[in-house]
Amino acid sequence: MAGLMGGFGNFTHAIVRAIPASFAKQALRTHGYEVDLAAAQREQELYVGVLRHKLGLQVLELPADESVPDCVFVEDVAVVCGDTALVTRPGAASRRKEAETMKMALKELNLNIVEMMDETATLDGGDVLFTGREFFVGLSRRTNQRGAEILADTFKDYAVSTVPVYDNLHLKSFCSMAGPGLIIIGSSEAAQKALKIMQQMSDHRYDKLTVPDDAAANCIYLNIPNKGHVLLHCTPEEYPESVKVFEKLKDHMLIPVMNAEKEKTDGALTCCSILINKKMEI
Repeated sequence: MAGLMGGFGNFTHAIVRAIPASFAKQALRTHGYEVDLAAAQREQELYVGVLRHKLGLQVLELPADESVPDCVFVEDVAVVCGDTALVTRPGAASRRKEAETMKMALKELNLNIVEMMDETATLDGGDVLFTGREFFVGLSRRTNQRGAEILADTFKDYAVSTVPVYDNLHLKSFCSMAGPGLIIIGSSEAAQKALKIMQQMSDHRYDKLTVPDDAAANCIYLNIPNKGHVLLHCTPEEYPESVKVFEKLKDHMLIPVMNAEKEKTDGALTCCSILINKKMEI
């Protein structure tokens, strides 16, 4: 396992998708917030710019599709680990059409593609936390036990444990990885309870970084040549107290990325990209 952990966070490519005009009014959301379309699109452009220019990833940008308002949230439609991609069956029926475009993008990258064909299964990538050693899968409104089983069948080299998610849309609504063996977790009771379950399920002892705001616990960790540990996180304007906690990560290059508009439709930072480690050009 040490070798696997050694490459944790190494990525060369990212798949992202543009925001359609239909996003503002029709994207799924838990609360009825008004969305400023231009602001959301600007956020996404800056996000893609960070991946492409600051981090030097090769970015495959898929076009927006008006018929699937949530299509910017690509993470939910595929789980990629190594050279294998599992094209999921999202929990929201309105999002299932997104899988077709994603499958074509993954084919372009020559990944081994597994499709979730079982009509009783649902899985959103936002419920999948990969730690480099194992997977934790949130059982939520969008992901069920059968979806978790298919993920376990697809990635047989790794243990897969399920975690009940009650008060949030996804498991990664309140946690993510900040580095090898380091879980960022929100401070709410629901988040802390989920962490406790993950700790009990695992035979590995993870370090934890607790932030005051659950939403701020969703970050993107990368390990990039010549840059080392990189963490994309919320901005001080959004979550000032949580950002103070990130500033304790002295070994990391910290990059604040604004996500306020997309958050109104339950979208977090990890939702907007699929990161892939490939040794070849697109």
